[in-house]
Amino acid sequence: MQTPGSRLAAMRATAPLVHNITNFVAMNVMANVLLGIGASPAMVHAREEAAEFAGLAQALTVNIGTADADWAAAMEETAAVMHDAGRPWVFDPVGVAATRFRRDLSARLLELKPTVVRGNASEILTLAGLGGAARGVDAGDSVAAAEAAARALAARTGGVVAVSGPVDFVTDGTRAARVANGHPMMARITVMGCSLNGVIAAFCVDQPAFEATLAALAAYGLAGETAGQRAEGPGSFQPAFLDALHALTPGALDERARIEAAA
Repeated sequence: MQTPGSRLAAMRATAPLVHNITNFVAMNVMANVLLGIGASPAMVHAREEAAEFAGLAQALTVNIGTADADWAAAMEETAAVMHDAGRPWVFDPVGVAATRFRRDLSARLLELKPTVVRGNASEILTLAGLGGAARGVDAGDSVAAAEAAARALAARTGGVVAVSGPVDFVTDGTRAARVANGHPMMARITVMGCSLNGVIAAFCVDQPAFEATLAALAAYGLAGETAGQRAEGPGSFQPAFLDALHALTPGALDERARIEAAA
């Protein structure tokens, strides 16, 4: 039986190339997070080359945080490449409730069947057509309030849906589980969720998406716990987090992962 630690080891052995179309704020941090965990990042968003580059990548992440019309086209074209090739891609519908542009783009991306949709509770509720109390890009709803929506959305896409929060909820529409690893300081650092997308994508390469997503969330949260013990505040948390990702061992992940099945 594969464990979270064995999935971490398998990902590192592959060092997958993860293509990221993410927001301007996230690029540098996300690239360093992927390097820290043991993957290989690429930040390629120009429409003129994005789809071609996707053909070289083992996984893709799409984040609509600072999308414009050209980026939107690149997102759809790269997602189509991954879908057609049967390679994993992760969709983060940042602030989807805020504007019609984001809602329309997200609807088109969902049609391309993301392997994993990861968002906060309000974003998942919005994608599922159930409203949500978003405040810009921040959640105004609890994870528990979005669990039924996540199950419905997973059934609709045929993929995995992960709802991020103090305790994450993950479902493939049939199975569900919660991941309790993490540290409150993670919510005080921008793009922590955006960077998580890349880690999930890396774990999903050649691994089943539901189990890979759980392992990725546990690894990420555990690194946050370790960093939180060392950091004095947000400024020192970020480098401590990168160090913790790099130092994380499969054995430590197996020992300290807090993953529980959900009814």
